[in-house]
Amino acid sequence: MRTPARLILAGLAVSLAACASTDAGPVPPASSAPAPVENHDWFFSSESDQAALVYGVAESDDVWLGLSCRRGDGRLEMHRPVEAGHPASISLESGGDTETYPAAAESSGLHDGDILIAAAPAGDPVFQRFRRVGWLAVYGRDYRLPMVPHPQSAPLIERFFAFCG
Repeated sequence: MRTPARLILAGLAVSLAACASTDAGPVPPASSAPAPVENHDWFFSSESDQAALVYGVAESDDVWLGLSCRRGDGRLEMHRPVEAGHPASISLESGGDTETYPAAAESSGLHDGDILIAAAPAGDPVFQRFRRVGWLAVYGRDYRLPMVPHPQSAPLIERFFAFCG
């Protein structure tokens, strides 16, 4: 899955993003749904049996998180651009559900830093909550980046998960 998924994500990343962050740690979940971030949104693409859902800024190199999968596989691969030396994990939160996934760090060809790569079942509680509430956040010890769709892109989240199975 890595090569096709990377091709999809690389294609999106050319028009989307690189974002640096600091090490992960507990951050209290939001008590209510966050608001969409101006100029940031979720973008969906599919090609043959691969799909990607990427959060960032259109037509820029600003990406916060990429999710990819094979059709019906039920497994997700996560990609997150970070500063070199960032802890090798991706911490996610959605509506109070949290999960931290161990990740491998690889040098990024798109920005100064690394790309963290992690895998998880699409059925994990944090992803199921993302499907229901419509937003996901990446977080660390001293930051929380909510990734909220604008109304027109909200259906892309369910479209992605339906594709992944």
